[in-house]
Amino acid sequence: MAEPVTPTVPAPTVPARAFRLGVAGPVGTGKTSLIALLCRELADEIEMGVVTNDIYTDEDAQILRAAGVLEIDRIRAVETGACPHTAIRDDVTPNLIAVEDLEADHGPLDLVLVESGGDNLTATFSPALVDAQIFVLDVAGGGDVARKGGPGIARADLLVVNKTDLAPYVDVDVERMLADAAAARDGGPVIGLSKHDASSVQALTAWVRAMTSAVREGRHTPVDPGPMAPHSHADEDGQVTVHSHGPSQDHDHPHEHRHALAHERPTV
Repeated sequence: MAEPVTPTVPAPTVPARAFRLGVAGPVGTGKTSLIALLCRELADEIEMGVVTNDIYTDEDAQILRAAGVLEIDRIRAVETGACPHTAIRDDVTPNLIAVEDLEADHGPLDLVLVESGGDNLTATFSPALVDAQIFVLDVAGGGDVARKGGPGIARADLLVVNKTDLAPYVDVDVERMLADAAAARDGGPVIGLSKHDASSVQALTAWVRAMTSAVREGRHTPVDPGPMAPHSHADEDGQVTVHSHGPSQDHDHPHEHRHALAHERPTV
């Protein structure tokens, strides 16, 4: 009598790498605090790591380590040494190395958060670095910011309007700002967030869980939000450089104009 055949149960598939989620936005909008919030809320159920970007310091990484949101070595820092968007869009090599080293040391990870240094409204991540991206605004930056648009606001996978609890103190109509944001994004997801408002925190964590699952299951395709608009930066000598990042200039930093005095800075 033949022995019964035991059916083979396929081993669960493990993604080759973690879901990489970028967090970008202007200076002071609360990117680091948003990452700290996600780590506190999700670290017990999702294996996580963080890579922060600052121009000359590792201050954001130190803030997260001091807050105890993850094991210290799961928080890595990249010092970009140049415009913050350079390391998230033009030459992502330093960030890719940091992410890959983090996964080699602590993997398999489910999620790696990559925080851009504070930049302007046009800053976006290369899809070569992240699978999805969050763009962060805050009400203290002004109620009209959301309707001004730009690649980050219009085409990031999620727009977060942060610090909604401050609205009464800065004379901002949150509902109008959220409506403007939704219009600028053609109905794309927008979350008004306050770390003191449990329902908004739940909305954010639910989005991250859903996107993590979608990436792990192959249901999400990274989308390039498009090239940055022309913009300017002042150097240590007070000179202002205006430059742009076209599709054929991914690894260059072409300088189009030089302005000798900071007060001649063009409108961005």
